[in-house]
Amino acid sequence: MKYFAAADEDRRLDAATRRTLRGSFVELSDGVTHYELAGPDGGELAVLVGGLTIPLSYWDGLAARLHARGLRTLTYSAYGRGYSDRIRGRYDEALFVRQLAELTSALDPTSPRHLVGTSMGALVAMAYANLHPESVTTLTVVGPAGLGERPRQQRLLRNDFVAGFVARRFGRKLLEDHLGHNVRDPGLSTRLVAMVRDAYRYEGSLYAFFQTLQRFPLYERQDLFRRTGELGLPVLLVWGDDDQVTPITHLDTVRELLRPRRTHVITECGHMAPYERPDDVGDLLASFAVPHPDRLEP
Repeated sequence: MKYFAAADEDRRLDAATRRTLRGSFVELSDGVTHYELAGPDGGELAVLVGGLTIPLSYWDGLAARLHARGLRTLTYSAYGRGYSDRIRGRYDEALFVRQLAELTSALDPTSPRHLVGTSMGALVAMAYANLHPESVTTLTVVGPAGLGERPRQQRLLRNDFVAGFVARRFGRKLLEDHLGHNVRDPGLSTRLVAMVRDAYRYEGSLYAFFQTLQRFPLYERQDLFRRTGELGLPVLLVWGDDDQVTPITHLDTVRELLRPRRTHVITECGHMAPYERPDDVGDLLASFAVPHPDRLEP
């Protein structure tokens, strides 16, 4: 699919624009990444890896809870999301893993970290952990993508012509329909849509979204779960019981493959547990991280 800017993408990310935005920016090998490194000095670091659509502000509630529990946080927007660069290349797994590796190396080069991934970000976090297991103290996986077969309509997007047509003609509606399934609470859903919609006013956003649907392997990732489970890392698995995007019907499969030390199902919660129930997820993560100051057996 060729790069395009949608008609309603009326802003451009550049140095002048970024001076008006919160957070910090760093130039990595593929482009500029928007990030925030915050929390108590001396606290262990939790790196939070987001999903298909979300900017770093998605993590605000969870980050605040982790800070109160003594942890530092590194949040960032993946390429094509939030206020990170819209690159013109392939939005595949290698791109997102490389971004995570380069960002953590640039900002926190020495310490092992607590790695947290939600939805597609869980796959990025697991792929990173397989490449750099020595740098991960604990791994927390929330409502992970990667199970089930690729839907028929997704298979059609493999064709560049079809993907380009759908993205230009129906992209905005498909994006917002996707967001509407993420959160149970209407008020939180409205905030989420506003948060994402603002970032999607920048040129190249819908291209990045549909390129990711084309190139990132979001389905049938059982082997990645299995290989991650064999690393011997302490793993926490968290899932909302009313997840409509990555259904909890896959819970038993994930537990068998990933071998988590602890599993917690959050009741009356949709797909975005870190956003919907930040205090609950924060307390689970902090209490899990404390007993594991060092990596356990490989």
